[in-house]
Amino acid sequence: MVMIHLIKLCVGAERVEDLLERQADHFGNGPAEHVTRMWPKRADEILAGGSLYWVFKGAVLARQKIIALDERQGADGVSRCAIRLDREVVRTETLLRRPFQGWRYFKPEDAPKDLSTARLREESLPRELATALSQIGLV
Repeated sequence: MVMIHLIKLCVGAERVEDLLERQADHFGNGPAEHVTRMWPKRADEILAGGSLYWVFKGAVLARQKIIALDERQGADGVSRCAIRLDREVVRTETLLRRPFQGWRYFKPEDAPKDLSTARLREESLPRELATALSQIGLV
């Protein structure tokens, strides 16, 4: 089975730490999830090892492994898709992305690499510097 990822804007968050705090506040120690209106047509490919890549202020900086897709009934009676996520947030190399609505499929060959263990201990670069370095291919 071919695997595919999803990519989504992390609206209201400027840093990976913002996502971590929001998920801890909202889900405690339980599984995290993101509820979306549309059900992915390529669900089997997503569940074959895909991740949700998060875009923060125009740059992919992190991902979370997708562990399940569950149906949720909204207060309005409309069925939605709950994308259940592993609680581990994996930081990635910076990849610039233009704004878009909803989520998109994201091919594995287009996804940024995970940061090496050694780089995880580094201080985060200021966004402007990380963006400039990414534009010239250094990050």
